[in-house]
Amino acid sequence: MASVTFVGILSELVPSGILPQMTEGLGVEESDVGFLVGVYALASAVAAIPLVSATLAFNRKALLMALLIGFAVSNVVVGVSSSYPVIIAARIVGGICAGVMWPMIAAYGTRLVPEHMHGKAITVIMSGNTLGISIGLPAMTAIGLMFGWRSVFLALGGIVAVIAVLSYFFLPSVSGEKLSKSNSPLAVLKMPSILIVLLLTFLSVAAHYGVYTYITLLVEMIGFAGGIGVALLIFGIGSVISVVLSAKYIDAHLRPLIVVMLGIGGLSMALFLAFKGMAGVSHIAFFLWGLAFGPLVTMYQTAVSKQVEKAKDVATSVQSSVFNLSIMIATWVGGMLLNDSPSAGIKRIVYLSLACFIAAMIIAFLAKRTLRSSPVPASRK
Repeated sequence: MASVTFVGILSELVPSGILPQMTEGLGVEESDVGFLVGVYALASAVAAIPLVSATLAFNRKALLMALLIGFAVSNVVVGVSSSYPVIIAARIVGGICAGVMWPMIAAYGTRLVPEHMHGKAITVIMSGNTLGISIGLPAMTAIGLMFGWRSVFLALGGIVAVIAVLSYFFLPSVSGEKLSKSNSPLAVLKMPSILIVLLLTFLSVAAHYGVYTYITLLVEMIGFAGGIGVALLIFGIGSVISVVLSAKYIDAHLRPLIVVMLGIGGLSMALFLAFKGMAGVSHIAFFLWGLAFGPLVTMYQTAVSKQVEKAKDVATSVQSSVFNLSIMIATWVGGMLLNDSPSAGIKRIVYLSLACFIAAMIIAFLAKRTLRSSPVPASRK
């Protein structure tokens, strides 16, 4: 399951790491390549709620196999096409598959473990997301620099095909659930606690992805020593460390974990603004940003999972829609800010990110009832 989220996040974000190469190869603007990330996220956001609801009764393993096939086809088409509209269409297909995959894979995993381990199960599954960003994206960026940007998408298509075969042989078959009024998306949206988690999701994702989508431009603006490769490596190391730590504390200390991660994210943006590319400080800023980013998906999917007992797929699909809609809005706003000047635009994006981090941290600190911890079984106390 972690390997599925690994290729899922790579399919979404690889244009960010090879933005200059895709811009030159397709003869489009930088904001157009950023749009390929945004439209993928928009498709995920639009598809998640209706398609997760429509497929709730499907066998989880069979559904996952269909989604992996969709991922593979989407990446291969992008890798072989020279038409920007065709590439957009392929990205939309991939986004639709992601819109169903993210909420269903987390719920799939939680059905295999007891309640007090739901947070840890989601953390393990979503570690693929962090490893994809920390290891996969730098590796794919390096492949793109060496063999061309098309090789990245073709390689991804091949990797997804291999994962599909492994999933067929090793994942357990789990039946779906029947959709009812009590577990519908509308019922979920009527819960105040869910709305709080959705607001936190929106602010946190916008804070991270508004900058991350244009990370190559941030590296250029601050004159980062080591370039994009070193920046992604340091960011990735921080992400891996935070995922390992969060797996230990997420069930028992969810709210403190969220507050601390948001504070660290805000601090990293402040360091970029205050010290720009100062040697050492900017490296620490990328490390701190990675720390804050690592458990991003896990924290809020765990928070949503704690609010409902049944149809966790539906609840997490609502959260996933907001997650991906936030990416779309962040990339769209970022693209507008970049229209005047890439250097001034990226600085404004960082300021906006800082504001989002601060707002989310305040809300999380006050949300004591919503971000509650899971009770530890008596035998483990």
